[in-house]
Amino acid sequence: MPRRLSSWKACKKCKALVDIKVEECPICGSKEFSTEWSGIIIVTDPAKSIVANKLGISKPGRYALRVR
Repeated sequence: MPRRLSSWKACKKCKALVDIKVEECPICGSKEFSTEWSGIIIVTDPAKSIVANKLGISKPGRYALRVR
């Protein structure tokens, strides 16, 4: 079931989780967001993270695993 947190939305392009008030994704610059997302990963050091490497994440931050 998708997770809905009233204070976060997910970028449809890079899956970054941002504050609901943000209009442009700080990671990729996209303006398309969804409030329907599930799973979360917090990446602090993408260069050393095997999971971030598998998911194609190159910048630190909060990311959704699935975005609808």
